[in-house]
Amino acid sequence: MKQESRPQTKKEIRLENERIILEAAEKVFSEAGFGGATMQLIADVAGLPKANLHYYFPTKESLYRKVVHEIFNVWLLAADSFDSASGPAEGIGNYIDAKLEISRTHPAGSRVWATEVMHRAPVIQDYLESTLVEWTDSRIEVLEGWIEAGLMDPIDPRHLLYMIWATTQHYADFGHQIETLNHAKPLSDEQWDAVKKDVKRIILKGIGVSVADIADPRNAQ
Repeated sequence: MKQESRPQTKKEIRLENERIILEAAEKVFSEAGFGGATMQLIADVAGLPKANLHYYFPTKESLYRKVVHEIFNVWLLAADSFDSASGPAEGIGNYIDAKLEISRTHPAGSRVWATEVMHRAPVIQDYLESTLVEWTDSRIEVLEGWIEAGLMDPIDPRHLLYMIWATTQHYADFGHQIETLNHAKPLSDEQWDAVKKDVKRIILKGIGVSVADIADPRNAQ
């Protein structure tokens, strides 16, 4: 006997509507920017009445800030490996894997962030000056500890972080260019595995870390 599905609770309906709205907003903001996006366009992409958007997000700015906050939170979680890692091979290697996977699965969010910052962050400058600064300082502290322990070359941690961000986010922000150069095809699973392995090898060797400790990205969760 087929079991009937139970009706969704109000909380489940709210969470599902928010997910749909955020996915649509991420896409629209990535393509049109903050100035070009409208709540009506986002509602159309989400397949919801415009009134629903205003119920969950009263203004376009509140919705935009939520989109930015969500992608940044995903990036924050990607760097959790720093705190539990035995050293830079594991910590930085896992971070690179995670950042590349985010570029693969959340390319629109990365493009929203890139466009905002390239325009001098007119909407989220306060977020950069608080959350981003605090997070970056905490990662620098870990990297400096590895340097002091002789586990990696004495380089400026900021330059390393900038290089990792630029390289990993390139695969999202310039995804069309990469696809074009890949014979007009998206990267396959095997190609993404190769990207992760090569980027880790290049960066880790560049800071004096043994590449023998690099894990196969196909085994990363």
